Amino acid sequence: MTELDAIDRRIIDRLQGGFPLSSRPFAEAAAPLGLTESELIARLNRLLQHHTLTRFGPLFQIERIGGAFVLAALAVPEERFDEVTAEVNALPEVAHNYRREHRLNMWFVLATEIPQGIAAATARIEAATGLTVHAFPKEREYFVGMRFAVGGTAPVGQGAARTTDTAPVTLDELDRALIRATQAGLPRLPRPYHVLAQVLGCRERDVQTRLDAMLQNGVIRRIGAVPNHYAIGYTANGMAVFDVADDAIDHLGEQLGADPAVSHCYRRPRALPYWPYNLFAMVHGASHDQVRVEVERLVCLLGPACRAHDVLFSSRILKKTGLRI
Repeated sequence: MTELDAIDRRIIDRLQGGFPLSSRPFAEAAAPLGLTESELIARLNRLLQHHTLTRFGPLFQIERIGGAFVLAALAVPEERFDEVTAEVNALPEVAHNYRREHRLNMWFVLATEIPQGIAAATARIEAATGLTVHAFPKEREYFVGMRFAVGGTAPVGQGAARTTDTAPVTLDELDRALIRATQAGLPRLPRPYHVLAQVLGCRERDVQTRLDAMLQNGVIRRIGAVPNHYAIGYTANGMAVFDVADDAIDHLGEQLGADPAVSHCYRRPRALPYWPYNLFAMVHGASHDQVRVEVERLVCLLGPACRAHDVLFSSRILKKTGLRI
């Protein structure tokens, strides 16, 4: 866990969403923290430089712009792990990549602008590595919503299940240019939306209005800080997977997504005979034992419809850049 002072902790705890769309948003966000605009920007720069934050800006939902997210895994021979990591991470379509303690030991997310791009990216990985990509596309989203608290002990889920409409939203070229300009983060300058407007050749108000529209229609999940959860105390990242009866999965998935311990909850296809699990939930904590206790509690919540379960802990972040179009 990174050493943080009280002000850093407040910044991380309070700025994970709801960043203003005003002309001087850093000044507006700084005031409740007892900081000046320049002090907040300087601290955000330092937190990003030290990898306590992975980025600061919008988090996009690519399915709302007609694209696709797919969770995928490889079984990588130990002696080839670094080599395969480099080959997989070289693809811009790979948004996140984690090592997990399982026979399937490399888990990554593919994000592409069009659904057909997933097959092309998968084929490139298989050609480069000689390994089979096991794909687990999302069949239904029960919940996505997390807020990390410095220290690693507080539940990260927001405790209210919701599903997300994934029907594509119509975007024009300025919208897409704005996504490209902000997908790595907002300019950390006093007037970030003015700077973006200058780059894009439009008015500052156009940038603010379009970002607000994307928040309202779900293209953007939130705007704010994205913590490196390991650096702030959540050193145990557990992907809990459950074999749940098909006729009960939607009801139970909604229950699971409503639980405060769960930050992401999805229905995904099984891959028999080696992968019987069809319900996935992310659980974060300060220790493996803490996560295991939460997972066992979730198993009890699921009841007899849950026939088997496992939890795959991440042991290394291999890549974490988020969406790139």
